[in-house]
Amino acid sequence: MDILQELLQQFDWETVVKTCLRIALMLILTWIAFFIANRFIDRVKGRIVHKSKIEGEPPSETEKRLDTITRLIRQAITLVIGVTALLIILREIGFEIGPILASAGVLGLAVGFGAQNLVRDVISGFFIILENQIRVNDVAVINGTGGLVERINFRTTVLRDLSGTVHIFPNGTISTLSNVTNNWSAYVFDIGVAYKENTDKVVDVIKEVAKSLEEDEEFGALIIEPIEIFGVDKLADSSVVIKGRIKTKPIRQWGVGREFLRRIKLAFDEKGIEIPFPHQTLYFGEDSKPFDVALTEKLQKQGNQ
Repeated sequence: MDILQELLQQFDWETVVKTCLRIALMLILTWIAFFIANRFIDRVKGRIVHKSKIEGEPPSETEKRLDTITRLIRQAITLVIGVTALLIILREIGFEIGPILASAGVLGLAVGFGAQNLVRDVISGFFIILENQIRVNDVAVINGTGGLVERINFRTTVLRDLSGTVHIFPNGTISTLSNVTNNWSAYVFDIGVAYKENTDKVVDVIKEVAKSLEEDEEFGALIIEPIEIFGVDKLADSSVVIKGRIKTKPIRQWGVGREFLRRIKLAFDEKGIEIPFPHQTLYFGEDSKPFDVALTEKLQKQGNQ
């Protein structure tokens, strides 16, 4: 009992109380910093969602992208504020934080050298998500490989192509990225007709088919603008090529395009418009006459006999 009293008498209670008050103040300031940071992030997130709704972007996709970004920002803020508060509290208790900071610096340097590719991938993934370059369910071409975007992580982006093959790209290695379905898509068509056809009449038939497609209950809802016919685009070997474009909702261009071509074929058959195919004539030189001429001559000789 006497030993305990001696120990209590050795304490500088004024210092202990002041230290406890400073620690309590630091904890309160830490909580306030967390609160302000979270409120700021939520407010910025709300503004971006509101802006995306005005621009017509699906709210679910916007919130999905922002949730990923805000989660990373919250983790970073929590780490910075938490570590800072912990170091200050340790110093108030009496620990020497200099060696801790030096050790952390050496450890961070070692990890940084060993994880350069990982850091590069994470930073690249962050900007891919932040800039809304691609989203889940977009069709994209990454480094020359096309497919449906299944997942976008901070380290990797996952595509699945038409055959079902899954392609995984580290975000830091993505050098070229093309989004085929960003905001709207387009079906670009090249329709070839025979040289004998009147191209103005052909264009009128194409417009009629496009109008019927736009008035269709199923496909009309997928088309966002009237058809654009650019005109005669090429005088090919066996056809005159007419080029045009149909703007559709994202990822709907292929379904609309297939139905459009089906109706074009039926309309051309009905109007008697020829869709040509390549023709080739075989010639064997002067000693070999064309087949029909040779056959005619042979029949004439047989008749004379």
